[in-house]
Amino acid sequence: MQYPVPGGVALASRGSGNRHEFVHATAAVFSALSVEVRILKKRSLWLSAAGALVVAVALAGCGQTTYFAGRLLPPSRLVNRVLIAVQNPSAFTRGELVFVDAFYDIRYSYDFKVPGYNISGYSGSLPATIQNMPEEQLGAVYGAGDGSLALINYAKESSSGTVSGLNGLSSSAFVTRNEGFAFAANQTAHVFTAIDRVNSRSSAMSLPGVYRVSVNPGGTVALAFVQNSDYIYYARQLTASQTIAYSGGASTWPRAAVDCEPQNGPLWCLFQAQSPDNVDATGNYYGTPLVFDRPVKAIFSADGGTAYVLNCGQECGGSASSVSVLPVAPLIFSAGQQSGKLPATGAGTTIPIPGGASNALVADSTMYVVGQQLQPDGLFTGNLTVVNLANNTVTTAAGISDGAPGAMSRMILADDNTLWVGMTKCNNGERYAKGLPYGCLTMFNTSSNSVTMLEPYLGDLTGIADVEGLHKVYVAQGGQVYIYSTKDGASINNQYVTVTGTAYDVAYMDGHTDANNTVY
Repeated sequence: MQYPVPGGVALASRGSGNRHEFVHATAAVFSALSVEVRILKKRSLWLSAAGALVVAVALAGCGQTTYFAGRLLPPSRLVNRVLIAVQNPSAFTRGELVFVDAFYDIRYSYDFKVPGYNISGYSGSLPATIQNMPEEQLGAVYGAGDGSLALINYAKESSSGTVSGLNGLSSSAFVTRNEGFAFAANQTAHVFTAIDRVNSRSSAMSLPGVYRVSVNPGGTVALAFVQNSDYIYYARQLTASQTIAYSGGASTWPRAAVDCEPQNGPLWCLFQAQSPDNVDATGNYYGTPLVFDRPVKAIFSADGGTAYVLNCGQECGGSASSVSVLPVAPLIFSAGQQSGKLPATGAGTTIPIPGGASNALVADSTMYVVGQQLQPDGLFTGNLTVVNLANNTVTTAAGISDGAPGAMSRMILADDNTLWVGMTKCNNGERYAKGLPYGCLTMFNTSSNSVTMLEPYLGDLTGIADVEGLHKVYVAQGGQVYIYSTKDGASINNQYVTVTGTAYDVAYMDGHTDANNTVY
């Protein structure tokens, strides 16, 4: 068995590999080893890591220690951290947030002085998703066991409290980058919640079947999606001049509104996306409802001005998968658009996606769309479709790992021109049924359009983190943490990053941009 030490040295041990036994056994020779570190094979990597901290050391005397983009050096003094959401880590707690040194791929400090790292103050139950916002040094962790949405301060490596005003367990939740607003869908209670955190106001609006929320980068548009529906909805905070008194009732609400809260002098209204046949007192257009094909999610352009609505189609019991390109400021469309033919007239655009459309991400003028394609035998198989947004045409289609139809997959771009896609329930698809090799993780080379499906099956893939510049990704798969090389998809030793409990999501806390995110 081998153990990493500063500089990437690998020391051999005998016996069962108990790390504590090893540390005691090698304490006497550790000082001698430091002399040899200079000549070992990972010396260049260690020097690179040290070089990244040169500026930090120089500034330390001024009381401000920083690293990338002026970010403060955290208490752990690690600059390549992967956060892991762990469920049921012990008999005494149902949730924990730990992080590891993703440079050395170890959960303890390289000098063995710190046995492990965790986010202090976190107390959520069954952490399930990490909304990663490294530009803001912020994370938002949703706890599926108690409905909590905890805010994590990456610079302090501690919890900074939870978002108040949520209504029970949420099937989807989102915090804006400036922390000013939060939106959530509670499918059980049939409630869409909009929270103004600046003014401490929460508005719960009725929307039967609502189960997903999508928000643009600036937090100015929040779209709500109803399961097994062909419509989409958007929330709007009314201005002071618009909050006229309402007695409550459909005839007195804005004509396009599904619900307004509170009913007397509403602060928020939930509107159905409609064509601009008329304009109500609040300035919202109303007319013929816009009809989609089982929409499940919206991906936004970098400027937040365009929403790419994913029409799930056959995966979700509809007719055909596609992407509807919609302007979001405001949601206005030409009159004459007909049901099932969006658009029939006007500037709206629909891009057919034969391979399925349940998740996607946008990179510059390219959109990568993932879905499940229905086969003649009634089963589904995974597909990736590459779309050129400059002319809204499909350029590439490739088979990838199978997954549950309509389920939210995980997608992220990483080093070496790779796109990583993770699925759940990949043992229910066409490949498994036919006895073919199958797994839940796919590496797609965006330069050569080549596909590498990683086997064997290790369980549902529920999280991916791109460790930028180090040519590797971390994944949460089958409840454990694994590491893969972006150069060739090869597995990297994960022995020193495994966790006790169920690893459900991962996030690279030190990503360069907020695009380093697999959930939102």
